[in-house]
Amino acid sequence: MEPIWFFIRRLYEFTGNKILFNVSGMVFVSFLEGLGIVMLVPMLTLSGMSGLQDDEVPLAKWFGFIHEIPAPWVLPAILGLFVLVVTTQSFLKRQVTLQNIKINQSFDLATRTETYRLLLQANWDFFIKRRKSDMISSLTSEIARINGGITLSLQLLATVIYTMIQIGLAFWLSPEVTAFVLASGIVLALFSRKFIRRAKKLGTQSTELARLYLAGITDQMNGIKDIKTHTLEYSRLGWMRAMSSRVLQEQSEFIKLKTTTQFFYQIASAILISGFILLSVQIFHTPWAQLLLIVIIFTRLWPRFTGFQSNVEQIASFYPAYKNVLRLQQECREAAEFAIGDEADHPVRPLEVKTSLECRDVSFRYNRQDERFALQNIDLEIPANRMTAIVGKSGAGKSTLIDLFMGLMLPEVGQVVVDGVPLTNAHLVALRRSISYVPQDPFLFNDTIRENLLMVKPGAEEGELWEALDFAACSEFVRKLPKGLDTFIGDRGVRLSGGERQRLVLARAILRKPSVLVLDEATSALDTENESKIQEAIERLKGKMTIIVIAHRLSTIRNADQVVVIDQGRIVQRGRFGQLAKDKRNLFSHLLGNQSDDESNAEGEERIRDVRG
Repeated sequence: MEPIWFFIRRLYEFTGNKILFNVSGMVFVSFLEGLGIVMLVPMLTLSGMSGLQDDEVPLAKWFGFIHEIPAPWVLPAILGLFVLVVTTQSFLKRQVTLQNIKINQSFDLATRTETYRLLLQANWDFFIKRRKSDMISSLTSEIARINGGITLSLQLLATVIYTMIQIGLAFWLSPEVTAFVLASGIVLALFSRKFIRRAKKLGTQSTELARLYLAGITDQMNGIKDIKTHTLEYSRLGWMRAMSSRVLQEQSEFIKLKTTTQFFYQIASAILISGFILLSVQIFHTPWAQLLLIVIIFTRLWPRFTGFQSNVEQIASFYPAYKNVLRLQQECREAAEFAIGDEADHPVRPLEVKTSLECRDVSFRYNRQDERFALQNIDLEIPANRMTAIVGKSGAGKSTLIDLFMGLMLPEVGQVVVDGVPLTNAHLVALRRSISYVPQDPFLFNDTIRENLLMVKPGAEEGELWEALDFAACSEFVRKLPKGLDTFIGDRGVRLSGGERQRLVLARAILRKPSVLVLDEATSALDTENESKIQEAIERLKGKMTIIVIAHRLSTIRNADQVVVIDQGRIVQRGRFGQLAKDKRNLFSHLLGNQSDDESNAEGEERIRDVRG
């Protein structure tokens, strides 16, 4: 019963007195439904239609007024009163059901919104340590299962209330027979506990399978180009068949469990009904009128007993999903870096970097149990309104250093300082609003070019949009598109070329008019023509904002005011491009030499292809 009380407690915490009013409505509806059944026999008896005497019928004295009604109107009056009670009961039941649905939907919306809010408040470290698909699963399928658990809990609550009232009526009519039936029901409930435990275990398996399935599908849709180019279709289809087989087996197990319990309850109910009729007649000598009412009551109750067991099993199977969502929420709270408030009431102004960004004796590692630091003893000043380039081998710590400067993570040792003020959680939002970030793999939403631009500056006018596009050297191709700014660009901008996507993301970054522009290997995947266009755009920005460039192609940073070389998490060189290139023994010259060789080889191969052609 733990999962049931868990859901009901959560529901009460969310709704407060609303659920109490609804429960009161359920009680009254159940009372009217029971009254409609109980009143019919004595009223028909008093009308003289059943052949029974008044003293043989329970509740007869309550309906003595029937004798005052003229004979031709007795039956219409009795049936009319019965219809009135049932109509009132049905109307109230409809209202209670509608209110339950409203409560359910509100709870679902609140859970979904709260979970997403907490996710957005979590720090960057939280996301890099978790599978994206697991978080998507929690926000979609697991919250949907929670919604199912809430629905069933409300239905179960209504069933319990109805059952208690009906049992109370039956107990009042014949305590001995009712006690026998209840004792039998308790035995059945104890026996059914193993079914509930099994349902809870299957629910855990279902949750994990759903996560694995979503993770696999997400990976394969992200890598569909690799699947097509490497002819991996057959192996991926094999994965789908294997996963579908596991899902089918889990679902079959749950259906088997459900049908087994229903089979058990149907047989048990037949035996019990036969047993209590036999006991009523031969041992308890229950009057026929009472027996008739009790049979009617329990005949209506037994299907509810079966439904009760089925609902409990389903709630138990949904319970693991709710526990996973609660665990995710708690982990988000522990990883929260700031609270998301109402921007209209509490606007946050972007910081303006006036003098410098600094790292002062900064050390950082992703896992504090790991002895190896991603960055160690970093002392670095990035002057405002200058261009600083950060270079190094893959895995040297370049992107980690940028993440620290952008406030995505805070150092384990040392401080990140903005204009002489140490960076804390209180300044994170203001700092990030002053930064525009252009990654190596540009991300665009499946929307129009206009909406992708307005995302960073909702109130921007048409002229501002075209100014940013001109600056990023992409206005020409946008004007040639069928609908210009209102052209849909597909998932992640798939309808555009790589160079067009990169320049469009740069335009979006410039539109924001940031104080700091961060380019994380933004030209590494571009051809020579597109790279030169990005370089020209960057040159036009120099002196207007602080520019930080992580460079894979060293040709893009020749005009940088400062070049910082990182190796194994430490700064090993610093200076201007020409100054570092002169020293042939250092790491920068080695990187520059390797890249020159690669470019020469590429040019040589191109010449050979031209000659052969």
